[in-house]
Amino acid sequence: MRGRHMSILTIQPSGKTVETREGASLLELIMEAGEAIMHKCGGNAQCGSCHIFVQAGRKSVSRIGAEENARLDTIVGVGSKSRLACQAKVTGEEDITVELLGFASGL
Repeated sequence: MRGRHMSILTIQPSGKTVETREGASLLELIMEAGEAIMHKCGGNAQCGSCHIFVQAGRKSVSRIGAEENARLDTIVGVGSKSRLACQAKVTGEEDITVELLGFASGL
């Protein structure tokens, strides 16, 4: 851990938690917590099926890149907290809370 505080990812609506690792995608961490999350394209920002809302800790998550932004533009129900779990990487030490959308993600 190199003396750094590792943040905790809380997954709603289940309330499951998992310790984060810098550089890990939210998709990886959500799956490690045992949550079912769609990811049809294998984490390449091609399908949008892993659309989630980052409810807290956005400063600890990587910025949205052009490819992710373009994919989010094609999804129904996108808001300011929307991210693709496959593209959002842990970059900080602040705890993160995400909301899984499931069928409500517009797919």
